[in-house]
Amino acid sequence: MVEDVNNLVLEHLRAIRADLRGMRDTRQEQGQRLTRMEIGLAGLRRDQGADVGGVAEMGVRLDRLVEQVRRIEHRLDLAD
Repeated sequence: MVEDVNNLVLEHLRAIRADLRGMRDTRQEQGQRLTRMEIGLAGLRRDQGADVGGVAEMGVRLDRLVEQVRRIEHRLDLAD
């Protein structure tokens, strides 16, 4: 009888260890997936920052062109 109880306890302990191993593997996989998502998000933010910089640079260039056209219009007496 005591041996049956000991075997039952050992079976339960083995099952608990197997469950813990599975949970540990799942947690590790989720950590790796989260890291990959964070890396992807950082890349998107970097790309977005570069896009904003490009748009700002185009705005500056456009402002220069508008000013040059105004000067040309003024010199040719085409300005209103």
